[in-house]
Amino acid sequence: MILTVTLNTALDLTYTVPAFTPHTTHRVTDVAERPGGKGVNAARVLAALGHETVVTGFAGGPTGDVLRGLLAPLPVRDALVPTTGTTRRTVAVVDTATGDTTQLNEPGPVVTPAEWAALVATYEELLAEAHAVALCGSLPPGIHVGAYAELVRRARAAGVPVLLDTSGEPLRRGIAARPDLVKPNADELAALTGAREPLRATRDARRRGAHAVVASHGPDGLVAVTPEGIWQAAPPARVNGNPTGAGDSVVAGLLSALVEGLPWPDRLARATALATATVHAPAAGEFDPVRYGELLERVTVREHASAA
Repeated sequence: MILTVTLNTALDLTYTVPAFTPHTTHRVTDVAERPGGKGVNAARVLAALGHETVVTGFAGGPTGDVLRGLLAPLPVRDALVPTTGTTRRTVAVVDTATGDTTQLNEPGPVVTPAEWAALVATYEELLAEAHAVALCGSLPPGIHVGAYAELVRRARAAGVPVLLDTSGEPLRRGIAARPDLVKPNADELAALTGAREPLRATRDARRRGAHAVVASHGPDGLVAVTPEGIWQAAPPARVNGNPTGAGDSVVAGLLSALVEGLPWPDRLARATALATATVHAPAAGEFDPVRYGELLERVTVREHASAA
């Protein structure tokens, strides 16, 4: 079983418009409603890849009820912890003329100390049956900034490989707890290290405590610094579409390949192909399996000569 933790789950709404122009009224041509949050998106991709997957985190209020209702028919086990606050919504506005997406994210409910304690207890129980765990996304109000660091340490104590995908101070503290893998994007990596050059920044991030770091650079692909070597993975071509959830598909690709025992080049090829196939899909947590299979054969993975 693969466990994903999303402390700040969301109900994802995707609005499609012919052309997005600020300060004007828009007619929406399509609306998609999905259970969301980074770990939930990753779990949906993991399930589509055939892995038994469990989601935990927080859900509450009417929005949380809708989220859990949308999760129910999916091949994902719901282990979400209830909160008195209401789960947030995120809104993605997709401009079909340009392929650009505008994202609006609510902050999330205030989580009480008792609710946090209930989450930690649930997490400990689930670790006993997990083969790997992903800790994903932002922290809702009320959660202490070292929350992910605490969850990383508990996973390590249980002997479960742990991937961390967050940003800001939670990332800074979480990476110091020595997770097995960290997956920042280019902006998160720059904020953490102060460097923009991809390889230099990724190596710097690994020196801060992670066993391995895989940095996503959007259409330019992935840079990985690991104990086994340094690689760059790139899709065959740049694509237009909705990038929301592409990073979550990278998480799913890396974690599924880790559990399957694949070597790093194959892990990176899978993650890159999944991310690109997700850009082609209408909503986060989805990918076109046919397109994914085609892309997997065409991803370029190149090893660097420099030592990790």
